[in-house]
Amino acid sequence: MNANTKKLHNSDQSIWLDNITRDLLDDGTLERYIKDLSVTGLTSNPTIFEHAMSNGTAYDEAIKELAAKGFKSEALFFELALQDLTRAADLFRPIFDATKGVDGWVSLEVSPLLANNTAITVKVAADLYMRAARPNLFIKIPGTEAGIAAMEESIFAGVPVNVTLLFSRDQYLAAAHAYMSGIQRRLDVGLDPKVGSVASLFVSRWDAAVAKETPLALHNRLGIAVAMHTYHTYLELLASKNWRKLEDAGAHPQRLLWASTGTKDPDARDTLYVEALVAPKTINTMPEKTLLAFADHGQAGSCLGFGDDVSEKVIEEFRNVSIDDTALAARLQHEGAESFNKSWLALIAKIEEKTAAMIKAQ
Repeated sequence: MNANTKKLHNSDQSIWLDNITRDLLDDGTLERYIKDLSVTGLTSNPTIFEHAMSNGTAYDEAIKELAAKGFKSEALFFELALQDLTRAADLFRPIFDATKGVDGWVSLEVSPLLANNTAITVKVAADLYMRAARPNLFIKIPGTEAGIAAMEESIFAGVPVNVTLLFSRDQYLAAAHAYMSGIQRRLDVGLDPKVGSVASLFVSRWDAAVAKETPLALHNRLGIAVAMHTYHTYLELLASKNWRKLEDAGAHPQRLLWASTGTKDPDARDTLYVEALVAPKTINTMPEKTLLAFADHGQAGSCLGFGDDVSEKVIEEFRNVSIDDTALAARLQHEGAESFNKSWLALIAKIEEKTAAMIKAQ
């Protein structure tokens, strides 16, 4: 087993892979990452699937078969995604069972076009989870206002949720409180409170957004500071009386997950966000390139154990150069949703293009 990733895993931080392709499953790469690199979970999103289907032929035969059965566009995609993610879920199932549902999860996102539609998101989330028939599959729902409401309803309905596109402490708290509310509602009607959830905080996009507006001394510092600030709030919530009451009733904590941890600045260390965010009771979901870089030369340093005043001081430095972190968090969430929309439309267009070409070739 790789010494670098093992050390990170032993710090009580889970390593998840932010990638899924059929090749990773077919050639045994994912299984090797689990065995050799301490990978204990996996996330996916529309951009990942769009890249996978646009840059290879691994899905062509499956697209042909599903098209022959009458599947089209979005419905065809979800069949493909469920095929991949149920296979991945089965690989992680021993970890899920051994940790009693704390780890060993995979994630499938609802259509990003539903980001502002609570009712349909709840319906689609329940349908996808039921079709997957795997207890260790999260449904990813964006942390928009409508998404947070959908997340609470989905938790109440017993659907595990990965709340995505969170960018700030306040956005995280909205997701955390919605999770707790959904669990409390289950307890109120006598339902099992053990419904899994993670809250995904995006990190590196902060630094990419302000790089051109800030002095060099502040580069690649804001995302880490926001993550640190959120982490301390996360620990405070886990120690709160409200959470303790739910935990005593049998609920599992909603874990905090670091997302967007690939380094975007070519002048920065390629393992920057992994090394800076070693923190117990969290998850770091890494792009494949970042995972391999950390396995090769990463250094799992000291954990985030210092006071929250450190992160607040850094955030204040950015405010002093006219960076409004509250407004920027809202903008980044909007831009993230728009980016996923673009990838989603490109993904569906690619599936339709491949389907049409196969039909023509018959």
